[in-house]
Amino acid sequence: MQSEGQSKRSKGREMKAAVWTARHPGVVATPAALTASGVELGWTATGGIVGGAAAGLTAWYRAHPDTFDRFAAPRVRSVWRRWSHYLGHRWADALRACELVTTHRKTGEEQVPRVLRVRAHSPSVETIYVRFCQGQHPRHFEDRAEELAEALKAERVAVERVKPLVLALVVQRREPFTETIDAPDMPDDADAVDPSSLCVGENEYGGEFRLGLTGGKHVFVAGASGSGKNSISASLLRGLAPAIRAGLVRLWIADPKQLEFAALAPIAHRYADSTTPDNGYGCGELVTEYVETMQARQRDLKATGQRKATISREHPLDLLILDELGALLAYGDGATALQLKKDLSLVASQGRATGHTMLGMVQEPTKDTVPVRELFTVRVCLRVTSASHVNMVLGDNMRERGAIADEIPNTDDTAGIGYVVRHRTRVPMRIRAAYVNDAELDALVRFVASNPPLPAGELRAVV
Repeated sequence: MQSEGQSKRSKGREMKAAVWTARHPGVVATPAALTASGVELGWTATGGIVGGAAAGLTAWYRAHPDTFDRFAAPRVRSVWRRWSHYLGHRWADALRACELVTTHRKTGEEQVPRVLRVRAHSPSVETIYVRFCQGQHPRHFEDRAEELAEALKAERVAVERVKPLVLALVVQRREPFTETIDAPDMPDDADAVDPSSLCVGENEYGGEFRLGLTGGKHVFVAGASGSGKNSISASLLRGLAPAIRAGLVRLWIADPKQLEFAALAPIAHRYADSTTPDNGYGCGELVTEYVETMQARQRDLKATGQRKATISREHPLDLLILDELGALLAYGDGATALQLKKDLSLVASQGRATGHTMLGMVQEPTKDTVPVRELFTVRVCLRVTSASHVNMVLGDNMRERGAIADEIPNTDDTAGIGYVVRHRTRVPMRIRAAYVNDAELDALVRFVASNPPLPAGELRAVV
């Protein structure tokens, strides 16, 4: 029996055309405005106005690239992409090929998810806001993300749920990172350092990729050999350089590989490069001392009635850098690894209030290799050798949602490229860390080791 209010007749074509026109007023308004101008002012004058506008945009494009790229270019790109890629049969054919259209059960009419708007953030990436059909879910688009990328002639498609019946497709047309990103500048003094937001590189939307080291943010970086893991740590340290020199940040470096971080030993508060030390002080002992320092600060805060520390010379931000977690937790001595697991778990669960944070790096992010990986609150996945590693690092289904870190080519020009998860939307975002060469790393060491100026009394609250 037919339900009340439902009809087996489909909407008339003329009404569909009227609704489509109302949704796309530019289709009618632009030709109408040009025609009206031609009739009222003459076609010569109209041509002059259009030509003058084009000349003005060209002059703006050539004379002031910064403001043009910031204000005009995204709007021009958005309009162009909307009408060249996501209009009419092109869009419908792509969804039809991916089985992302539905059929009205009464009328038998084909229903195609509708494009609401397009935002082209950069020349390589755009976001399409789509109203999908009843009976569909963003999960259907996630399952067809790879097919949809091929249908749209894109390299990658990521899916984000915006609100009920609306999703966003992040479409990467081509590689957004074709050039090496220069190392971040070192601030002049400690007052300019914000450890809650440090520039590490760029994201696929053309903005800065930033990481924080306060508020319980422990950073986990996974990537195969040569993927650029140390670019992230070096960029963070350049951003912290004046605070390290002023004694507001202390470095604790466990370097079982005994290679990349050896150059930082002169500026480290504690440095160890052995898992089986002959002198009684190795990476295990360093982490144990680090935990003891954290617990001593907990007692100090309790005695003074404070709930959290403020970064100062008395209570500096203590940054524990673990260059190869696998060598510490899986490949070395069993008893040492067990103690390290307990110590790192304590830091992850209790370090927020005391200003103790970790930066851990690993090549193989399996649970057997890094049993504490779930305790790291911020994770970066650079090039990895297995598709399963992506979900191990970033979380369930992140590979299916567009974090194709296993498909990053194993070449020198892709070092530092990877993915992070945007916290509010849980959508993977492609990033690239800046490249810090040996000379810039040496400059960091010289800067920190030089006679420091009088430090600021406090840096930032640990929140």
